[in-house]
Amino acid sequence: MGADTSAGTSGARRPEVLLAMGVGVAEGLFSERHLRRLTDLARTDPQVIAHDLTAPPPRVRAALASAEVLLTCWGAPVLSAEVLAEAPRLRAVVHAAGSVKGHVTAACWERGLAVSSAAAANALPVAEYALAAILFAGKRVLPAARLHERLRTRHDWRVELADAGNYRRTVGIVGASRVGRRVIELLRPFDLDVLLYDPYVGEAEAAALGVVRVGLDELCGRSDVVSVHAPELPGTRRMLDARRLALLPDGATVVNTARGSLVDQDALVRELVTGRLYAVLDVTDPDVPAAASPLYTLPNVLLTPHVAGSLGTELHRMADFALDELERYGRGVPFAEPVTAGDLGRSA
Repeated sequence: MGADTSAGTSGARRPEVLLAMGVGVAEGLFSERHLRRLTDLARTDPQVIAHDLTAPPPRVRAALASAEVLLTCWGAPVLSAEVLAEAPRLRAVVHAAGSVKGHVTAACWERGLAVSSAAAANALPVAEYALAAILFAGKRVLPAARLHERLRTRHDWRVELADAGNYRRTVGIVGASRVGRRVIELLRPFDLDVLLYDPYVGEAEAAALGVVRVGLDELCGRSDVVSVHAPELPGTRRMLDARRLALLPDGATVVNTARGSLVDQDALVRELVTGRLYAVLDVTDPDVPAAASPLYTLPNVLLTPHVAGSLGTELHRMADFALDELERYGRGVPFAEPVTAGDLGRSA
């Protein structure tokens, strides 16, 4: 089938689009408003969704053969060379989520596919979660809540929380990723001193961000709160190891919304069991700790099940972004958030 030159109400060309994502993802991603816009921007059947492209049903196979764009999200099938051989007209992948590493392969770059990601949109709720965790950590909300629950009576909190507060606290940001940069931006209105460790950020850029660039050891030694925002790469695995965790001041808080593998979890648990440190962990290694893990019950730990990223209504932000990118494609203009093969060596 030749390229469709008809246009929707947006005035853009309407490429053939196939949705490719995990079972049940599209239902949360797209509202009725999004589906109306999708069918205006593209020739597509939103009921035909590719969950698996290794042995797709006939309707999905036919849609793949004519698709010019894949609109992907969490659980997207891997785009191997064998899959791409069944998609001769494919020219672009628009990912309505963060990292594309799980499904965009070397074969995609060899084909010359244009790739876009909603990582910037997904970074916003993660940064908001981190901001809340940082401010709550400084205010000593977690220990205050635990003690209040136990005492259930009047108490002299001014004495109990004499070291609490967010005035002139030092926050260490590990990684000037999209999330890390957004956290830095969100911290600006507060009276906090912000340190940054990122080997790719120079002094001038750090100054422009309004942070002080330091080494990771120094950041750990000086920070009241350490918030982790680095990508998961071979060189970042367990970057917060036992030695660096030991550098943290007594009472410091580790916030991890990035990847569990970036922190030596066994070493962190050892520190937490003593009560010396606090932790707010949205990610762990493994993703779900063993049922007997102390992380579930330690009073100085807030453990959440990887919910910092887009959830509920926040999914619609990623859908809006993906549809904006699809409209750009139909208009023949570059993606706002393109992804290149070179980007993946430094990003999640």
